[in-house]
Amino acid sequence: MGGRSVHYRLPCGAARTPLMKLTGERPIEGKTPPSLLALHDAGYREVRQRLGSGTVLDLGCGLGDATAGLGGPDRRLVGIDYHAPTAVAAHRRHGFATIGADGAALPLRSRSVDAVCSSHLIEHFKTPANHVAEVSRVLGRQGTAFFITPNAPADFENPYHVSLFEPQALATLLGRFFDEVEVLGLDGDALVKADFERRRAVARRLLRLDPLGLRHRLPERVYVGLHAGARRTLYPLLARRGAGGPQITAERFAIGPTIDESTLVLFAVARRPRVRPTGRVVPPAST
Repeated sequence: MGGRSVHYRLPCGAARTPLMKLTGERPIEGKTPPSLLALHDAGYREVRQRLGSGTVLDLGCGLGDATAGLGGPDRRLVGIDYHAPTAVAAHRRHGFATIGADGAALPLRSRSVDAVCSSHLIEHFKTPANHVAEVSRVLGRQGTAFFITPNAPADFENPYHVSLFEPQALATLLGRFFDEVEVLGLDGDALVKADFERRRAVARRLLRLDPLGLRHRLPERVYVGLHAGARRTLYPLLARRGAGGPQITAERFAIGPTIDESTLVLFAVARRPRVRPTGRVVPPAST
């Protein structure tokens, strides 16, 4: 990977002490169940093992703890988060450059980065092709993009996940924008599987309180708000309950070519971006 000159800026007008709100989608130590934190960490571990030198862009960086782990002496880290105060907090916490921006409208020059990590982000776009197109646009021709997303059959009801993928569907979408695509499975051992099934069982019991599916007739923002409120209550309880049992860490997750309906996560590696830069992209001003 080569070194290119790229300029970034921090978003303006952010709060002095920004906080990242728990919705159940953001992994937060002490509030998110350990198995979910470990799954998140395992995905970043696999990305890190495949990185070379150059500029690494992490999309949906949150507070930047996982992003910081992608660093190295010959790498420059850049984090983007749609929530500008969180992007600022990541910069203050870890020191790498951050931007508050939409993952489907990246304020970066075409072909300006050497690797892109999109971890548990693509499933949040109603039109995920726009996100993939932008990743392809900003990635250098010899660069690599990593897309980590739930395996559709193994996912459970989640209003934040509006675009779920099975392996072939993900490969087909990425193949529109990259000449080389490989989709692997990231999965846990028996202990991990049992932990995920326990949480699903709790969710199924709660859903029995709505046998007619009335929640799906609510306005979207109301349904999402109720879901987020339930997770804010349940996840810390599940996190504390899990603290006393066998420790679930990233080492309990492994990656491989075999994917079935129980595989938790898809891990796609995309190379040789096909999309040529079009239009005028205004680069962020230098700090």
